[in-house]
Amino acid sequence: MGSIGEPDLDYDVIVIGAGLSGIFSLYRMTQLGLRTCALETGSSEGGTWYWNQYPGCRFDSESWSYGFSFSQEVLDEWDWSEHFAGQPEILRYAEFVTKKFDLRRYMKFDVDVESAHWREESRSWLLTDSKGRTYSSRFVITAMGILSKPTLPTTIEGVHGFERECFHTTRWPKDWSPSGKRVGIIGTGATAIQIIQEIVKSDLKTLTVFQRTPNWSAPLRNEPITTEEMQEIRQRYPEIFERCRESYSGFVHMPHMVKTSDVSDEERMAYWEKIYATRGFEKWQSNFSDIGTSREANALVSKFFADKVRERVNDPDTAEKLIPKCHGFGTRRVPLETHYFEAYNKPNVRLVDIKNESPIAKITPKGVLLETGEEVELDTLIYATGFDAVTGPISAVDIRGVDGVKITDVWKNGPRTFLGFLTRGIPNMMMVMGPHQMFGNIPRSIEYAVNWIGTFIEYCVKKDITRVEAKQKKVDEWTQHVFDCAQGLLANEIDSWMTGVNTNVKGKQHRIIARYQGPGPGFRKRILDVAAREYEDISMS
Repeated sequence: MGSIGEPDLDYDVIVIGAGLSGIFSLYRMTQLGLRTCALETGSSEGGTWYWNQYPGCRFDSESWSYGFSFSQEVLDEWDWSEHFAGQPEILRYAEFVTKKFDLRRYMKFDVDVESAHWREESRSWLLTDSKGRTYSSRFVITAMGILSKPTLPTTIEGVHGFERECFHTTRWPKDWSPSGKRVGIIGTGATAIQIIQEIVKSDLKTLTVFQRTPNWSAPLRNEPITTEEMQEIRQRYPEIFERCRESYSGFVHMPHMVKTSDVSDEERMAYWEKIYATRGFEKWQSNFSDIGTSREANALVSKFFADKVRERVNDPDTAEKLIPKCHGFGTRRVPLETHYFEAYNKPNVRLVDIKNESPIAKITPKGVLLETGEEVELDTLIYATGFDAVTGPISAVDIRGVDGVKITDVWKNGPRTFLGFLTRGIPNMMMVMGPHQMFGNIPRSIEYAVNWIGTFIEYCVKKDITRVEAKQKKVDEWTQHVFDCAQGLLANEIDSWMTGVNTNVKGKQHRIIARYQGPGPGFRKRILDVAAREYEDISMS
């Protein structure tokens, strides 16, 4: 198709990030024949699956529904070994796709982008990294992921003061062993759940879990995939991806279009027992249709899952601590586990409730001091304290648009976007997995987003359009539509990364609508309609 750049611009398109979003964005841009590069903070591709190398890290989407669908060759050649693959295999998959399409030559590693400034006179972006190197381009695609900016609990005194082994889960030391150690972990979110259930299998001396907020969790029920199964899965790929397209959040699990009150108590319990015994997210995504909107229905399903915890944890007091009281089942993304609750039956595992019973006073050089006066001495302290999600990775870069306006100022009262791809005042920058987009089964959402962006950039090249920007009216309409989709959902009453609340980050205590919460088919219909009308909703020149 040819270049759209001027001689003094380094690139036509710069992609920030070389995770799955960045890999597919590079593929689409190179297919258009555009001068493209991806700037990646890490030393290799993979994004989430490069940084998160902790024990137990794996999919919660079925492997065969997670991989890319755009290449028949990749589908034919790649074999998944488990229904829910682990991090090493997922990273190999990202590397396989990169190598397959010779994309590594377009990637620059160990590049930490610190700023991106719009230059109106040349209709271009100038990016600067932490070493002072600059990169210019006509368009920028942000592909930084929704969970890529780790946070420490800086509200706790002495968080940097532990003098022994200490790390965040995204910076897991290579070849680390818990053997013989007194280990402490702060957090019981999805990451901590995966780690805890793994490291208790070792001969660690003790494990102390510091829990602020308990999480609902349900059995993963992972199994290997046999050669025969993989052959059968490969034949079903068209059906699998069509099912993902039809589902609400891009998973293979379809909604159960029955309300809890539509069946008898016996039928309801039998259905819950049935889905509890299945793999993956069926117990969440295929539950009764009103558990996310009706307090009565949610209370019933929460009691069912609470009773499962009570059945699996021997000590009644510990079981009650592990059962969430501040949010109902499914109002946060439900972590999936394998014998997580049984970990607390081990004599060398201790659960400390730091929210209600024994708050942390401070981190000391040798351990954790509780407000009760007890100091828990540790050899290793693990921070499983999550991320500044969705908006955090974008806000971490000094992005300035028209007349130097900062994206953080544009979003000071919460993100405002058009389709989740464009922001008013920030021309020629498009977001993959930014706020107000649909994300559930992430690669499905990545493909929808990148394909739309790729088609839009292709249109701009053909029409010799060098400047695009969201119209304010359309931003207002889309943002209101996102708010309307969120009405009545219990999840939006809950503090979580899905609602933009992060008690580890100062100033992140107010709730926002961070993502598109309508059905996936509806999202795609709207964005495709914009394309069908030749992008008349976008200012172009």
